[in-house]
Amino acid sequence: MMMLWRSLWIWLSFRWRGRLAVLDTSRLALRVWPGDLDMNLHMNNGRYFSVADLGRLDLGLRSGVWWKALRRGWRPVAGDSDARFSSSLQPFQTYELQSRLLGWDQKWTYGEHRFVRDGRVCALVLVRYLFVSSKGPVPPAKIMEVCGGGEQTPTLPEWVLRWSENQDRISAMLKAEHAAAARSDAR
Repeated sequence: MMMLWRSLWIWLSFRWRGRLAVLDTSRLALRVWPGDLDMNLHMNNGRYFSVADLGRLDLGLRSGVWWKALRRGWRPVAGDSDARFSSSLQPFQTYELQSRLLGWDQKWTYGEHRFVRDGRVCALVLVRYLFVSSKGPVPPAKIMEVCGGGEQTPTLPEWVLRWSENQDRISAMLKAEHAAAARSDAR
């Protein structure tokens, strides 16, 4: 329920917080609430992914990307995400969520979410997502062309490229396992 209220706040307040360019950084001042905690009484690892969704929502709304995409029937869908935790966020602590678009390739758009407290990155969430239409995935270059982000991607960091390649390997492995199970079931 807490994420519902935070999402509603993003929807209702994004215009007051100003426009952003597609490649700008969204900054949200947030707090760790009791509903964010796990049994160790720090922010739950799963909550980081939910809060990262808020950062993508804010960036998408303030840059206009989501409005332009939704008008065309394109919906954003997360494909993969990964997190790196370096310092716990404790109950009632404030932090800043910094969300930005790193770049894109032929299929995926890559976003980064930094959870920052007192100048220290406490966690980093990396997400690759795409926009889909009723006809299938929409190439990121087309989305950027429509939304004013330019047709050329910023150079993606090497670690993002390696991460994406590993995600593709995991997907291929899972598809192969599924195909093998289907063949086994058919016998």
